[in-house]
Amino acid sequence: MRPIAVIDYDMGNLRSVQKALERVGATAVVTRDPAVIAGAAGAVLPGVGAFRMCMDNLRRYGLVEPVRDFVASGRPFLGICVGMQILFEEGEEFGRVAGLGILRGRVIRFEADPEAGRKVPQMGWNTLAIRRRAPHLAGIPDGAFVYFVHSYYPVPADEGVVAATTEYGVEFASAVWRGNVFATQFHPEKSQAVGLRLLENFAGLVAGGRGIAAAS
Repeated sequence: MRPIAVIDYDMGNLRSVQKALERVGATAVVTRDPAVIAGAAGAVLPGVGAFRMCMDNLRRYGLVEPVRDFVASGRPFLGICVGMQILFEEGEEFGRVAGLGILRGRVIRFEADPEAGRKVPQMGWNTLAIRRRAPHLAGIPDGAFVYFVHSYYPVPADEGVVAATTEYGVEFASAVWRGNVFATQFHPEKSQAVGLRLLENFAGLVAGGRGIAAAS
């Protein structure tokens, strides 16, 4: 069976994501080889750090077009944390930076509120409010706790892609789904049983060749 490609651009918990996928029975390979990515059954784009640096590294390793081509192929694709953010058109971290433009919208910064005890970055456990029963969220209950580390969050231009939201001073999109594109602002590889269920769902979509149904 063809593996799931965990895309290596020096940004993200690559081995943690790979090990978590293997724990749920998937075959996963960490790679930056465009040919391996093109031949994979599914792909995961993790991300840790700054939006601008993530985009710079994708360009440095010649991975922008391979990522876009993979998404266009209709095979299941999962973005995690900044790997979700750079799917959008633009981020504002360290100035305006163009993203991959796969999803419409932009990425903006949280406002800190010391009086309310709200620090930036958001770091730790928070809950999901399920808005749409996206395939990667199957079996995950409303109110489930997941693990976040981020200072910025996406604002989709099309609210129809929002699969789950989370409250942190504002209600923000913490999971999205459109067609074969699945993404989470939280880290499933750090979210214990809930995160493993999400990765198991994604691996099931890969194994079944599903995930291309229109978001509805």
